[in-house]
Amino acid sequence: MKTVEEVLRIVLIGCGATLVMDIWLMSIKRMGVQTLNFALIGRWVGHVFRGRIAHAAIGKAPPVAHEALLGWGTHYAVGIAFAFLLVGIAGGAWMAAPSPGIAILTGVATVAFPLFVMQPAMGLGIAASKTAAPVRSVIRSLINHAVFGVGLFLSACVIAWVFR
Repeated sequence: MKTVEEVLRIVLIGCGATLVMDIWLMSIKRMGVQTLNFALIGRWVGHVFRGRIAHAAIGKAPPVAHEALLGWGTHYAVGIAFAFLLVGIAGGAWMAAPSPGIAILTGVATVAFPLFVMQPAMGLGIAASKTAAPVRSVIRSLINHAVFGVGLFLSACVIAWVFR
């Protein structure tokens, strides 16, 4: 069972890692690279709550109220869930002495969620197979999730320093 402090640390690590990923996404967007519109994640989640999981094209699905807020909230909630996954795998002691390997490996492994769950459910096919450039999309996803993994490590280092 996790203590309140351990849960707080994990939540902060997940939020920090997600923020690192968001800074990365904003940076590459400024360079002209198309990034994910989190409102579409919110639209998908909104439709899940109404009983519809799969879409032919989420962009053509009817909008839901506050979909951008719902999408960003979901994005951070998933980041927190992935931080819980990391600590579950690495153990609670990892938070006091974080190592980059398991964090980056976990980050890269989390790419399975968008490639095999989110993209098919949103009408993009498995591993973006229904898009114009699926290989490029998969590579971008892998890089983005590796950045998330780096964020897990960096956030854990900051949190370990703050809580020492």
